[in-house]
Amino acid sequence: MNDAGNQINCFKCRYFFVTWDAKSPRGCKAYGFKSALVPSKVVKQASGQECLKFIPK
Repeated sequence: MNDAGNQINCFKCRYFFVTWDAKSPRGCKAYGFKSALVPSKVVKQASGQECLKFIPK
């Protein structure tokens, strides 16, 4: 979880992965999607909440 009040860093999450898709180069295995944006931003925009699946690597 995000203890400092900052945005979650997906690059440090167990579920984050990089794709070969130039239009959607970032992905989240926990939520099962690929995106052009960092997954935590997509989750925040869609739900209004911070990512609840973050697990540090």
